Amino acid sequence: MKKLLLSGALIAALAACKKNDAPANDVALQENTDVSVNPTLPASTADFPQYAPDEVAQLLKTKDNDTVYVTNFFATWCAPCLIEIPHFKKKMTEMEGQKVKFTFVSVDQPDDWNTAVKSFGDKEGLNENIVLFDMAKAQPNFAHANTEKWDGGSIPFTRITKGNKVDETIGSMTEEALTEKLNQFK
Repeated sequence: MKKLLLSGALIAALAACKKNDAPANDVALQENTDVSVNPTLPASTADFPQYAPDEVAQLLKTKDNDTVYVTNFFATWCAPCLIEIPHFKKKMTEMEGQKVKFTFVSVDQPDDWNTAVKSFGDKEGLNENIVLFDMAKAQPNFAHANTEKWDGGSIPFTRITKGNKVDETIGSMTEEALTEKLNQFK
């Protein structure tokens, strides 16, 4: 029975959300992780910068310095995205004071920016790290033009860079996988 449950959890963790997937079920998420979103919270002003496609492209470019850049594309309705967020938060704490920058690019619909994304950022303490991106404003080839592997059709997507070194992951990562990838940039 344990093997069956572990296999099911692994398949779910490796899965990625497609743009047309249904929103994540809050009850199911609460059973699997401590990250959840309550989309019925009252609207408030989103405190996140809104990035145009060219600004997101700049985030994805390699930079000629010794900082590690971790850029994660997510949405509050994407269960695999929400499952991996605690791993990123743990790494952010562990790597505090080091030359590393974590950015979470929300690809939620603009209608959700002041509600679901705001609630998520407040609850998870990630307000300083979230930027908003309306992918509908990007050209169809945006992802192909700015990444090596991603077609823009599924999330989560994580790009880690340092200098000219690049690692990209489509789909959810375990804590161990994220640690291994970050260790490659030391």
